[in-house]
Amino acid sequence: MKILFIGGTGTISAAVSKLLISQGHELYLLNRGGRNEALPAGVHFLLADVNDETKVAGLIRDMNFDCVADFIAFVPEHLQRDYRLFKDKTKQFIFISSASAYQKPLSDYRVTEATPLANPYWQYSRDKIACEDYLMKLYREEGFPITIVRPSYTYDERKVPLAVHGHTGTWSVVKRILNDKPVIIQGDGTSLWTMTHTADFAKGFVGLIGNIRARGEAVQITSDETLTWNQIYQCLADALNKPLSAVHVSSEFLASAGPYDFHGGLLGDKAGSVVFDNTKLKRLVPGFVAEIRFDQGVKETIDYVLTHPECQPEDEAFDRWCDEIVETLQSIAQTIKTKY
Repeated sequence: MKILFIGGTGTISAAVSKLLISQGHELYLLNRGGRNEALPAGVHFLLADVNDETKVAGLIRDMNFDCVADFIAFVPEHLQRDYRLFKDKTKQFIFISSASAYQKPLSDYRVTEATPLANPYWQYSRDKIACEDYLMKLYREEGFPITIVRPSYTYDERKVPLAVHGHTGTWSVVKRILNDKPVIIQGDGTSLWTMTHTADFAKGFVGLIGNIRARGEAVQITSDETLTWNQIYQCLADALNKPLSAVHVSSEFLASAGPYDFHGGLLGDKAGSVVFDNTKLKRLVPGFVAEIRFDQGVKETIDYVLTHPECQPEDEAFDRWCDEIVETLQSIAQTIKTKY
């Protein structure tokens, strides 16, 4: 198949790109070229800012595609641009939405594609919902062949997936464990979550490309493995061969006590329990199985991060913030204890 990705070098899109090339598909990436060197030989590059519609229209003037997928669309205006560019040039258009669009708080921890979409905590999620509404309207009224994909927390070898971290990523949490310092886990750590390796996500995604039964559908792609956050952090500590010292802090407190986006990222996503039901995906992509257990995947990630200094950005401000949160809570507990 002849496929075009807008983006194509991010955490999930790079894995999909590599799988498509390994299967012999003709893959084009439309981007500005910042990270294309990491992709395998055989990818065709259309170098442009997708917002430069005149230039992009010129690049694709004589081209048509079996599928176009936009990995970097976040607001309806992005999709309005895509529709103008590709409405007569593709047999399928895939939009990457987000599982964070599902209702918060959930009325049922078991999440299917029929779960309502509503997130009062996170503008990012509300924008994704608006994007889905726009595309479904195009499908219903004009037959635009859309497919909506909803990933949850998806990780690769470059990114240790955790909930509470600073502006530069999760290395600061890894470093705290290496230095035998306590790490913060939201809530009491017993809420349920799902981590999905990009290699598993890619298999589901590729199975939807060119799939006539996926047109007009929204499909979530996640692992079937469900873990508590305590287990997730314990897997990380085990991969580092270090003990885990956890301090549990309510998500509401974290959202109000720092300069970090825990209002959206926790209250709007990772504070509650979720168990994803991938029955629909397996019906559309027979044989889909997420094979990489989190303890195995995070070990590979840790091995990569520890040997690649570029994956270790320092974040002294976040480290000090963690210390202050931990020390303040311990001091308050001791003060109250001495009074009674």
